[in-house]
Amino acid sequence: MTALHLRGVLLPEGRSRDLWISDGLISTEPIEDAVTILDGGYVLPGPVDAHCHVGIGPDGPVDLDEAVTQAETDAAAGTLLIRDCGSPVDTTPLQSRPDLPRIIRAGRHLARPKRYIPNLAEQLDDPEELPEAVARQAAQGDGWVKLVGDWIDRSVGDLAPLWNPDVLHKAVETAHRHGARVTAHVFGKQALAGLLDAGIDCIEHGTGLDDAMIERMARDGIALVPTLINIENFPAFAAAATKYPDYASHMHRLHRDGDRTVRKAVEAGVPVYAGTDAGGGIEHGRLVDEIVALHRVGMSREQALGAATWSARRWLGFAGLEHGAEADLVCYASDPRADLDALRSPERILLRGGVLR
Repeated sequence: MTALHLRGVLLPEGRSRDLWISDGLISTEPIEDAVTILDGGYVLPGPVDAHCHVGIGPDGPVDLDEAVTQAETDAAAGTLLIRDCGSPVDTTPLQSRPDLPRIIRAGRHLARPKRYIPNLAEQLDDPEELPEAVARQAAQGDGWVKLVGDWIDRSVGDLAPLWNPDVLHKAVETAHRHGARVTAHVFGKQALAGLLDAGIDCIEHGTGLDDAMIERMARDGIALVPTLINIENFPAFAAAATKYPDYASHMHRLHRDGDRTVRKAVEAGVPVYAGTDAGGGIEHGRLVDEIVALHRVGMSREQALGAATWSARRWLGFAGLEHGAEADLVCYASDPRADLDALRSPERILLRGGVLR
């Protein structure tokens, strides 16, 4: 394969430098006869969608062909690394495709019967089976397990936790023993204390966080992926639940307070990352919208960029623009630190050292 050469301002470093690409890796040392494909502009390490569902569509699970289309849509928009935050479809075959984003799989969601979206989760009749199910999903995924922490309980007409604290402790310990981190879908407040007490590694959405919980997450380094563009859908969720007025009122309240909650998390130093929740009601390829939303709620432009690139990659165990790193990068004509909308127009997209655009 022909070696490639790029010259541009590397972010977050902020200096104009030369990079060479060979055998799928970045080199900061010159490579003879490399072909120059960029001379000027701005270079970001491969953007990350930290909450994405390849394999889920508006009507539930999709076939592999549709999953490929979803991943292609993300790649075309510049997303080169996906933490697939739960999918009923085994997307392992996509991981060997050189033209598709790298996918870190979390296996299937773990939930209780009638306590999550139909056909997506592995449903456990007995909550005491959770540690065993966590071990099973840890073996099938790539270092992450996804729990459904709360969902509407129709017997009470509102959000309620799915798991008791004791079983959560055992489940998180089991995951860690198997080398996996644990994250959980949580909209409301009630389920959060048990998850944090159990030693969970990440919270998805987190709209019910209070100040003490935020301080705890900052102290313990527990990550938050707020999926702000999905929180925008809370009023629609409420409108569809006319039989459950308490739930509807709760969702409106969480929506109203959502920006302020995430802003407090950012200000407290909680590690916050960009995730779209693509799949189902959110279209793929919308990572830039989430980055813009993170800036709206209080992140600087550079922080918001990091939440979707260099900081997120480091959190997931991937390098940035350094010698020997995987050659996953996106180039832009103008500086995204000055205008995040520049991210909507990539000049060059390189994945595994190959040129996608």
